[in-house]
Amino acid sequence: MSEQALFALTAIIVVGITAQWLAWRFKIPSIFLLILLGIISGPVLHLIAPDQLFGNLLFPLTSLAVALILFEGGLNLKIDDLKQAGAAVRGLICVGAIVTWLAGALAGRLLLGLDFPVALLLGAILVVTGPTVIVPLLRQVPLKSRLAAILRWEGILIDPLGAMLAVLVFEARFADGMHEAIKYAFLGAGKTILLGGVFGLLGAGLIVLLIKRYYVPGYLQIPVTLTVIVSVFAMANLLQTESGLLAVTILGIGLANQKMVDVRHIINFYENLRVILLSSLFAVLAARLSLNDLGYMLSWNSLAFLGLLIFVVRPGAVALGTIGAGLSRQERIFLGFIAPRGIVAASVSSIFALQLQAAGVIQAEHLEPVTFLIIIGTVTVYGLSAAPLARRLGVSG
Repeated sequence: MSEQALFALTAIIVVGITAQWLAWRFKIPSIFLLILLGIISGPVLHLIAPDQLFGNLLFPLTSLAVALILFEGGLNLKIDDLKQAGAAVRGLICVGAIVTWLAGALAGRLLLGLDFPVALLLGAILVVTGPTVIVPLLRQVPLKSRLAAILRWEGILIDPLGAMLAVLVFEARFADGMHEAIKYAFLGAGKTILLGGVFGLLGAGLIVLLIKRYYVPGYLQIPVTLTVIVSVFAMANLLQTESGLLAVTILGIGLANQKMVDVRHIINFYENLRVILLSSLFAVLAARLSLNDLGYMLSWNSLAFLGLLIFVVRPGAVALGTIGAGLSRQERIFLGFIAPRGIVAASVSSIFALQLQAAGVIQAEHLEPVTFLIIIGTVTVYGLSAAPLARRLGVSG
């Protein structure tokens, strides 16, 4: 048994890093290959069986890995960028997110036949985009500084906020009546934002203090930073579910924008760690899919749902979310055709699918395959079209 577990762990690392190398070698989106090789290793060849391998630790480990990925995403954000991108970012993560949620839920109800509570949860899950897909896209497609800043800030901030929305929708489903559901949603959102902000800033301040006062030697700065990150994540989550993701994102933003200590070595370390975590996570989560899931992903209704999200929901969300933001017509068109989904959507859908199945919700098994279809479809479409569209619209950097 121990040899089988060792083989499976080795396969996860080999599959993940091989997919990253092949993506670099052939200039294709890495997430597409990560999911493809994960499916081949899981339901096709049965080399990886994540539920048997990790047991009850699978989703806590997944949540922790996602937290570290979002922390690294926060390290890429500069407050100065908000001077030219702030209005658009606010509109996209507020108005745009609500439009995406409700329109996605309606499409899930009409096209996929989901019960309305499950459709609302799916819409909330698909609000997120994420640094795991936006940052690589910006490296491949140089854009004008304002446009790049908008996409970077939206992609990184929308992940913890989207996860928070999904949690509130999930919990509200079990509330006793509409009044209680609305009350819980507002209280939950307020607690998440408050706790996430407080814990994130306190964590960033603690790391800066430890480095500035030389309380920690150089060789322990990265391990101590890791300890603070996971502690902030765990404590915030203990007080309010999924507030930890917002906390570690704010921690990363705070650490990247302070001027008191040099954190370049921390940034470099977490860039490399992100690649390893992202590769392993996608391989593991994709390996959990079944052959029946693959059939559901390729149904006409699922493909129509994907097309509606890309060509109707996202452009509509951008059109409404960027009103009065001072963007040109070309910039708004480009933003309307860039919204790839990443690891947060995959992990959140897997967690809630398992919890809903345990609660006896029959349609819960559709959440994962639909989400993975959206990830594959959006990464492929946006990855192939972003560069020519940017040149055509004249928004290339």
